[in-house]
Amino acid sequence: MHNMKDIAIFLAINHLTGAQSDRPVSQLSAAGLSTLKDSYMKEYEEYKCKGQKLNMSRGKPGPDQLVLSAPMMDVLSSQSNLAASDGTDCRNYGCLDGIPEAKQLMGNLLDMPAENMIVGGNSSLNMMYDTIARAMLHGVYGSPKPWCRLDKVKFLCPVPGYDRHFAICQHFGIEMINVPMNEDGPDMDLVEKLVSEDESIKGIWCVPKFSNPSGLTYSDEVVRRFANLSPKAPDFRIFWDNAYFIHELTEEKVQLLNLFSEAKKNKKEDMVFIFCSTSKISYPGSGLAAMGASFHNIQNIKMHMTVQTIGNDKMNQLRHVRFFQDEAGVLAHMKKHAQLIGPKFQLVEQILERELGYCGIARWTNPTGGYFISLDTQPGCAKRVISLCREAGVVMTPAGSTFPYGIDPDDSNIRIAPTYPSLEELESAAKILCLCIKIATIEKMIAQIAEQETAPQTSWAIAQ
Repeated sequence: MHNMKDIAIFLAINHLTGAQSDRPVSQLSAAGLSTLKDSYMKEYEEYKCKGQKLNMSRGKPGPDQLVLSAPMMDVLSSQSNLAASDGTDCRNYGCLDGIPEAKQLMGNLLDMPAENMIVGGNSSLNMMYDTIARAMLHGVYGSPKPWCRLDKVKFLCPVPGYDRHFAICQHFGIEMINVPMNEDGPDMDLVEKLVSEDESIKGIWCVPKFSNPSGLTYSDEVVRRFANLSPKAPDFRIFWDNAYFIHELTEEKVQLLNLFSEAKKNKKEDMVFIFCSTSKISYPGSGLAAMGASFHNIQNIKMHMTVQTIGNDKMNQLRHVRFFQDEAGVLAHMKKHAQLIGPKFQLVEQILERELGYCGIARWTNPTGGYFISLDTQPGCAKRVISLCREAGVVMTPAGSTFPYGIDPDDSNIRIAPTYPSLEELESAAKILCLCIKIATIEKMIAQIAEQETAPQTSWAIAQ
């Protein structure tokens, strides 16, 4: 059942978008919309008075999810056999690229050979940062020269995308180029054109499964086109951040074609860097990060790693392997995660549909996995929505964060992270978000009407 205020917004937005062209926009009453806004502001002030502190800003596992991995802390003891399968004492130095069983486990999860894996510390973001840093200082396998010695280095960035990818590029002075996302992945016509023409384009960021923030998964065709790219730069790399590779929200498994295998068919496996971690499987602060790459890339990376470290935390690697045992153990664990966060996504989607579905003033994704919902407001409203939310006690990811340099050309995209709050907190936060979207939209409509009423008349209008 929709209230009259929501119906009024629906009618108004239809007029402003030209859905009912027989009635000029100028006939809409700014005063009427102001009255409508006042009624919503009354609800808004009531929320503000509650002094709530709610957070939907980052994709963090909730406390109930972290409890799932608590038994991991007990799998090792002073009496345990603390040797890896190759005899390495995990308490001591050694195993630069990870203990064999950890490489095997992470390789199985990614469907990659263990010899093509490096298992590091707890953060795949750290591994991605290090990979860029090495490329800047030394180049990658096949680089004519270090990237820092080039006049310009560019990366393609599918948008909306992951803000931390963009932050790495900005930190190193890498120029970012927006690539629109379609329903099956990045605009590959544009990707193919750009990489084939511009030698300064050295890479592209991708979150191929349950993308951040949209939740979409790249189609087989898109993956095959990535695997068959013919870049002008001999050292172009696909940064394949497979962060949500086993993060389904339902029983249905979503398949992602294996990029490494497809690239190998084309003898282009050197073009691929694949990253993942157990940050949202075991513990974000003490999980396992892994990187998959070709033989040549692995050898090149290990050459630099020998200067950087003698090895990562092998005790943590051993702890993970003994807790999960194998791929089946990890997948069974992920079903427990889905049981906890699936209802949170459903709750947010239900509230969005109930509060905004009829108004037609926003659209959003309904992902079947990952950690985010991507919502688009009317153009020019996202920053105002985030500001209103913050004043009402709801912290969201800053508007613009899903675009390079923090600039969303349409000022419309908002990333929703439902996983951390409790269901009770999430319900309140989602309702406040919807209310703020209504207020911001009405304010935008009032401004549009005022702009049209004060615009200079055309000669045709004067003749009338």
